Amino acid sequence: MKTSPWQPLPDRRPGRVQLDREQIIDAALRISDAEGVDAVSTRRVAAEFGTGPSSLYAHVSNKDELLRLMFDRVCGEIELPPQEPARWAAQVKHLMLATHVILREHNDLARVALASIPNGPNALRTSEWMFSLLIKSGMPPRYSAWAIERIFLYVTADAYENSIWRAQMRHLKLTEAQAEQHVKTELKEHFAELPDDRFPYLRAHPDAMTSGTVQERFEWGLDLLIAGLTGFLKPQPPADVAL
Repeated sequence: MKTSPWQPLPDRRPGRVQLDREQIIDAALRISDAEGVDAVSTRRVAAEFGTGPSSLYAHVSNKDELLRLMFDRVCGEIELPPQEPARWAAQVKHLMLATHVILREHNDLARVALASIPNGPNALRTSEWMFSLLIKSGMPPRYSAWAIERIFLYVTADAYENSIWRAQMRHLKLTEAQAEQHVKTELKEHFAELPDDRFPYLRAHPDAMTSGTVQERFEWGLDLLIAGLTGFLKPQPPADVAL
């Protein structure tokens, strides 16, 4: 059948993309995991769906909100075991080691937590778990709150710094093991060239200054923080004393 020149042509534009917030977060995380948070933008995420940035605004208001949603999604990967107040130190360390691993797996996303206070449902779920565990162990609420903030800051800052370091090593085409050895060798050479009259201890102890792996140093710092909390525990009443 011949089409009349006066007859309107059918609309052959692709149908409108139906998006939801979870799809948007998924796409943004794929970009961030591969290229870092600086590569994430509403325009770039929208391009993943073959649409424009305006199609995202019904679900996220801007990049900052999207980054916070991404970070909270990642917080949902943290597994929270049943609490054992008598083993609070071991449980806090286990939780922070697991959190550190998760953050490292997501490139430089830890940076988001350094620029804002994570307050999404998954982040709050983790904070509630740790806060209540410390209080149950005998730590006053005030110091329990401070402990959460300081320990999470240490973990996220270390994970972010590690992401910067790994990016530099990828640029140099070095493995992590090669990179650690490369840095140690450079530092030892630098210490050896220091003037002995001004830096006698740094010059005399290059092995100590470069000892340990990145992970060993991280865990030592974590142990240091957790051990420092024991002085703030209140004596617990005997088990048979009614509260």
